[in-house]
Amino acid sequence: MQERATVPRGRHAPPLEVRQRRQRGRLFAAAAAVFARVGYADATAEAIAREAGMSKATFYEHFGNKEDCIVALFDAATDMILEAMRDAAAREDAADPPARVHTTLGAFLNTLANFPNESQTLLVEIVGAGPRAMERRDRALEAVAQYLEELNQHDAERGITPRLAPFDAFAIVGAVVELASRQIRTGVPADIRELEPVIERLTLGLMASSP
Repeated sequence: MQERATVPRGRHAPPLEVRQRRQRGRLFAAAAAVFARVGYADATAEAIAREAGMSKATFYEHFGNKEDCIVALFDAATDMILEAMRDAAAREDAADPPARVHTTLGAFLNTLANFPNESQTLLVEIVGAGPRAMERRDRALEAVAQYLEELNQHDAERGITPRLAPFDAFAIVGAVVELASRQIRTGVPADIRELEPVIERLTLGLMASSP
């Protein structure tokens, strides 16, 4: 998610806030790589710091432990995906809900494909990271479902699409997460973007069959 860069030192060094933001970005990228390579259970703060080219003390300046790290990384990855989806939806013709579904799903899957380590953290490793992480996961799924619900409600009020039935938005999110998670775990299909047609059929099918 972040580019690895050398930070100038001395009087040319950037402000502390900028340095800390860059450090955190490097630690996020390192944590995602370590979690993807060895799994959350076997990851250590030392391994993450080493991957980032930093000291373990620097890791602990940002996170209390590896659970704090994965939760913060999960939040950042969730925000990135939601932003990509919102940007895609905003660029699409609001009068054409199916086209917007296509574009938004494409943005979601492209983001997962472009950041495979972060995607594994977001969809796979977080499940084994403890109760706090699972609470964060549930909250993120609710946020995405709520976003879909709001889009649908807006379109339905304008008379351009049927209103989704209760829990339909969450059903869509749950199905998409499971399909994407399975692809990351098994490598089938070879490219996560190949899931787009089935997810699109699922989403549009629920929209079309809504009461």
